Amino acid sequence: MDGKDRPVFDLLKRELEREEYSLILIASENYVDEEILEVQGCVLTNKYAEGYPSKRYYSGCEFLDQIENIAIERAKTLFQAEHANVQPHSGSAANMAVFYAALNVGDKILGMDIAHGGHLTHGARVSFSGKFYQAVGYHVRKDNEMLDYDEIRRIALAEKPKMIIAGASAYPRLIDFKKFREIADEVGAYLTVDMAHIAGLVAARFHPDPVEYSHFVTTTTHKTLRGPRGGMILCKKEFARAIDSAVFPGIQGGPLMHVIAAKAVALGQAMTDSFKDYQQQIIKNAQRLCSALEKKGYRIVSGGTDNHLFMVDLTDKGLTGKEAQESLEASGIMINKNLIPFDTKSPNVTSGIRVGTPAVTTRGMKEGEMDLIADLIDAVLQRPADEALQSATRERVKGLCKSFPFYSRIYDL
Repeated sequence: MDGKDRPVFDLLKRELEREEYSLILIASENYVDEEILEVQGCVLTNKYAEGYPSKRYYSGCEFLDQIENIAIERAKTLFQAEHANVQPHSGSAANMAVFYAALNVGDKILGMDIAHGGHLTHGARVSFSGKFYQAVGYHVRKDNEMLDYDEIRRIALAEKPKMIIAGASAYPRLIDFKKFREIADEVGAYLTVDMAHIAGLVAARFHPDPVEYSHFVTTTTHKTLRGPRGGMILCKKEFARAIDSAVFPGIQGGPLMHVIAAKAVALGQAMTDSFKDYQQQIIKNAQRLCSALEKKGYRIVSGGTDNHLFMVDLTDKGLTGKEAQESLEASGIMINKNLIPFDTKSPNVTSGIRVGTPAVTTRGMKEGEMDLIADLIDAVLQRPADEALQSATRERVKGLCKSFPFYSRIYDL
């Protein structure tokens, strides 16, 4: 630590230890490998590169152009897209750029209600999407908590939105993008799919492909795609110029070239057979953990999962999502409180939790470990105020994590 900023580096080490010795079950989080960490922490962070390859506003971009082109071509190949923009700093920025390219302020959009599994940028009132556009929401059915395409069609016919947004941040079932496109065509709307959560599953062909049916597809590059935190846009060639102009100079200045290089590496990794095996195991793990908790008496929203996450309704357990999150975090198990469909509690309290398996699957855990994790979760939630149990569980979690080392293989912890 000599010569380093001790307060910052001490906290960095503590975070490294937290990630190494916790069970990360937050559906939107994952672990990047040493190669991505190395690229993202390299000298590319020094360089401004406003513009696009061969059309920069700064000199000295020869090698950066080549790196960005690699990322673009890999994104196009992986998702069979006509055009890719890899510059958005986040998934929210990617969504903003699509809106900026295709809509005018005040236009109507139809997206999944945030309380039913949608994202802030799909029309929530506190987001730019709900402030600058007329946002209308669609919901899941009350009887099975799944998307009701007939209801979505009825709303679209009545409201005539200029854009329909498909995709979610807390929806555990497959999404029929073909039906969404049919509805969009019927009302003359653009279809934008936000596949941030399921991008890795789409890349590995374990989820229906939105690129074929959409005018625009946005995504993050982390979550199931297991790359750096960032965003990306895929679209048809006819929208390429509008999308590129919307990203720069529309909503962003200089791209983060160290992150784009890391995106390129992650996209390359996503083209391998081992990545497909990994995505399949994510689903197996999510279904096993979901089933194990259901057998212990937990109500699972929609009755199961087809992807990397599931939702648990804690109403019958007399717990709020906030209470569950806090007691599990104290036990070394990281999940997040989450609204469930038709929730009566506030977003800061919630009646449910969201559980995801991308990160524990990256560590190499499989179905047997999911059964053990279900036991740990259940024990804590039965006695959420028991600090002695939380302490003992932290030690059990640490022992499990040591059996599946990740960063401890490359760092001295």
